[in-house]
Amino acid sequence: MAASGHVTTAPESRPWLGRVALLRIGFVLALLVVWEALAASGLLYQDVVPSIRKIAAALVAVLADPAFYRNLGVTAYEVAFALAIGGAAGLAIGILIGGSRFLAAALEHYLYYLGPTPKIIFFPIMIMWFGVGPGSKMAMGALSCFFPVALSAAAGMREIDTVLIRVGRSFRASTSQMVAKIYLPAMRAPVINGLRLGLGIAIIGVLLAETKLSNQGLGFMIIQAYTLFNMPRMYALLIIVFALAALVNAGVSKLDQISAPPARR
Repeated sequence: MAASGHVTTAPESRPWLGRVALLRIGFVLALLVVWEALAASGLLYQDVVPSIRKIAAALVAVLADPAFYRNLGVTAYEVAFALAIGGAAGLAIGILIGGSRFLAAALEHYLYYLGPTPKIIFFPIMIMWFGVGPGSKMAMGALSCFFPVALSAAAGMREIDTVLIRVGRSFRASTSQMVAKIYLPAMRAPVINGLRLGLGIAIIGVLLAETKLSNQGLGFMIIQAYTLFNMPRMYALLIIVFALAALVNAGVSKLDQISAPPARR
């Protein structure tokens, strides 16, 4: 007997998703148990590892403090500008290097050599150039995020189908049109991955700069809590920074999925 011409496919089965969720929950619970046991053991100096109850109380106090939101706004402003400047510069350099074998041979090694260098060593220069205000923190964040974006963009340029480039040139597209209509759509995934990496490193660069020389921002609040040996408050701030960074990264991932071509969804 002939089968029906209409074939339906069942949705992809992932029976292990439940076990993944249980493993994640179990890992977090185990970490909390170990932390609480270490806090109660007295092996470390008092309050170096505060109890979860003290950290939770400090977390509530931080979230209820209006000064936290002012400092959060400062850090968010600095990170946004750092990502915009460093990301745009990295994208431009990556396109130039990825599209030219001569430039790649001459300059790409510098990106690989300087990329892993701790950027905090350049902070004194940033202070001399941009002052002790937000400018030096933005410069640190921009310098930090420049390298992953540039390297990802250069790699993405090399993955573009040469047929697409020839089509653009056959229509005598200008450089800006080639970038907007051909390069960026074709290298979308590497660029977004580079921006995700750059965002994380920009946050690290800005916060680290704020801990060194600042009177505002989340980094300043963290180092202030450490200086006053208010360990519960310091851990609470670190938890907030981690949660905010995870949320931003998840938002970028979601944006990537929403704007992806239908074939990728």
